Amino acid sequence: MSAAKSSEEQAQGYFPDWKLKTSGVIMPEERLPWGQTIVAGLQHGVAMSGGTIIAPLLMGFDPNVALLFSGIGTLIFFAVVAGRVPSYLGSSFAFIAVVIAATGYTGYGPNPNLSVALGGIIGAGVLYGAIALIVMWSGVGWVERLMPPVVTGAVVAAIGLNLAPVAVKSVSASSFDTWIGLLTVLIIGVIAVAAPGMWRRLPIILGAIAGYLLYWLLANGLGLGKPIDFTQLSAAPLIGLPNFTTPSFRVDAIVLIAPVAIILVAENLGHIKAIGAMTGRSLDGYLGRAFLGDSLATIASACGGGTGVTTYAENIGVMAATKVYSTLLFAVAALVSILLGFSPKFGALILSIPGPVIGGLSIVLFGLIAAMAGRIWVENKVDFANPANLITVAVALTAGAGDLTLKFGAFTIGGIGTATFGAIILYQILTSSLAHRAE
Repeated sequence: MSAAKSSEEQAQGYFPDWKLKTSGVIMPEERLPWGQTIVAGLQHGVAMSGGTIIAPLLMGFDPNVALLFSGIGTLIFFAVVAGRVPSYLGSSFAFIAVVIAATGYTGYGPNPNLSVALGGIIGAGVLYGAIALIVMWSGVGWVERLMPPVVTGAVVAAIGLNLAPVAVKSVSASSFDTWIGLLTVLIIGVIAVAAPGMWRRLPIILGAIAGYLLYWLLANGLGLGKPIDFTQLSAAPLIGLPNFTTPSFRVDAIVLIAPVAIILVAENLGHIKAIGAMTGRSLDGYLGRAFLGDSLATIASACGGGTGVTTYAENIGVMAATKVYSTLLFAVAALVSILLGFSPKFGALILSIPGPVIGGLSIVLFGLIAAMAGRIWVENKVDFANPANLITVAVALTAGAGDLTLKFGAFTIGGIGTATFGAIILYQILTSSLAHRAE
């Protein structure tokens, strides 16, 4: 961590004072009035909930356990970064392919080999932590040389574009679904631009509620679409313990899953850079801590049966839309997630949100992620007249958007990983001394 950051902490205490501010851009060390802070924190809970619950379902994990540990992991991260980096840690999609490969999961019901996957995820967390300690010891310089703004911007854009087909598919089952998704997008946009007062800061949660009610009215009320099924919601108990699972350790699973740590590093770096661009201040002094907080959160999650976690791009999208970066929002969201992790009824409620509404939310949030890349490039004055920059970005965007998948034996790298590693390696080759001598 930089000396400037250390001095700041010594002057203000380990955590910020969070001074009250009621209008304009709310910076990480500032806060809204408590009522608005709680509501805005709930909005971040809504933003992360879809991915945090869907990802474990795709791997056969218990979604309530994942929700619980996303909250615990976020508080771990919050403590490690001294409450100065606004981020929520939710279930990472980077683990899905390797977990399925390591466990032979068929895609239906609980994963019978869940404990094996948990051991591999812990291995990824340990590797991630080792990288974090190196960054904290040696500084962020080598990371920046390896992944300069042109590369991190490309990774951020690739993440948003890679997720885009998921959003589009969610609104494409029928023309009714498409219109619901587009109307949800429109509602979010109108709220973000024209809503009065504090309501303008809540476009995602209000858009989700409005989209849900609109779908219920048109589908359940008028029969224009598939009705929302409230059977599971009615049957689910209000309070109950999640299904905790202890890990087991197999070398083959660890070798297969642990390298996902590299993808988490790139994701986290891209997210931290995006937050830095949005707030107009560098958070590089906390990058090593951010890595360490994420790694410890991943290990803690896997020890109890949860997924690997990562800083969530969906919540970065919310910050981009609201201009509220107060870290207290994420503490609120984390505490609520912990409480809701013990409520099967809440999990059932989230799962009852219609796919087209989730798709509409995703179109906005994933698009904002991709758009953040442009801000990174502009803020850092990336020169696209330079062919090395241009080709690096072009290849990364295509690999990410097209979900280019590479297989090395049993190890598979999906589009985000391919775009990440491809951008890093290609940029280094194109800017190497050999390339300079060719000029």
